[in-house]
Amino acid sequence: MQNEKILTEVGTNEWQVVVFLLGEQYFAINVDKTREILRWPGSRDVPQTHKAMKGITTIRGEVIPLIDLREYLDIKPGVELESSKLIVAEFNKMKLGFMVDGVDRIYRINSDELDASLTGTFLGENSLYVIKREGRNILLLDYERIVQVVNPALADQFKLEKDISSDISQSLGNPNDYKILVAEDSPLIRKLIQGALAQGGFHNFEMVGHGKAAWDRLVEDGDEFDILLTDIEMPKMDGLTLTRRVKEDANLSRIPVIVFSSVMADDIKRKAQSIGADAQITKPEMHKLLETIVQLLGKHDRKKAS
Repeated sequence: MQNEKILTEVGTNEWQVVVFLLGEQYFAINVDKTREILRWPGSRDVPQTHKAMKGITTIRGEVIPLIDLREYLDIKPGVELESSKLIVAEFNKMKLGFMVDGVDRIYRINSDELDASLTGTFLGENSLYVIKREGRNILLLDYERIVQVVNPALADQFKLEKDISSDISQSLGNPNDYKILVAEDSPLIRKLIQGALAQGGFHNFEMVGHGKAAWDRLVEDGDEFDILLTDIEMPKMDGLTLTRRVKEDANLSRIPVIVFSSVMADDIKRKAQSIGADAQITKPEMHKLLETIVQLLGKHDRKKAS
């Protein structure tokens, strides 16, 4: 699969997805979350876990937890267990395997193709978008949410160990003097970020669901933001395209941009850096996120400069 990856220019709103099959329905996962695709390697049971947790396996010396997406989504398997495929994924600083019926191909898509109109209604909370290709409705799942449901301990990693608002106040004065814009498409992650910002003493923030909404807010007259926090994988405009536009705009380039993504491999970090991102942080490093926000606000304080 690695050889089939299509190179995309940074900040062009294009990315790639691996399309796979569960039962009779097609689904997709971002190529940047995918490490390799294997035949069913067998597994060892882990007691007292979620029904979709099918145990663990060892791949190249690493122990990998296995999640059966068919079991999680209540989809009848289209193949026998031994004929299943395993998508080895890596995000949120963890590696795991998703069990699927089969893998179809890689599509190159534009963020405009992500249709979120059915999210949270007909698709439920596990599906974020529909991609329409060649007469198919391909569902893009909220993999971070799925993993946190199967492994609730992961959600705790998004929480801060203690109240650090007093430490931040000492560095910045009143954190609410600074206005933060957050672009994040996952409702679950937005909620976790909101909680972490509030715990850090930041309450003057605005959250939007995609890069285009963030861009529209940034260029509106009469409102100024002090820092931008953005995911990468979003509809309408992805985070790298948003970052590139901000840094190329004479009126906005002063705004520090933090790319906060579940996928932060070396090539993604280089892409973010090449278009001017001030920092790149991997979810769920919330403490590092807040430390970086404080550092960048102190360095780029427009209030002190004015």
